[in-house]
Amino acid sequence: MWEIFTLESKGRISFSEDSKEWVARSMREFPLHEAPLTAEVIFATKEIQLPHRDPADLFLAATAKVFGLTLVTADTRLLSVKSLSTLANC
Repeated sequence: MWEIFTLESKGRISFSEDSKEWVARSMREFPLHEAPLTAEVIFATKEIQLPHRDPADLFLAATAKVFGLTLVTADTRLLSVKSLSTLANC
């Protein structure tokens, strides 16, 4: 959610409705669960080597690694990280 709101504030994405309403509706419509930002996730950020220095991507990658998740992304930089389970969303 943090990255969604950050991208919106930078003008990189926009919503046809209030972004908070979009998130609330999406959470109701899709069976998603939020992964908590835990100390273990923070520690895992030290172990992951990304080809760039985006802190949001580092948190996403560390969260996926700690919780054994597949990271679905269109970001070719994240898709290139061999230590992560990724799925291209192109």
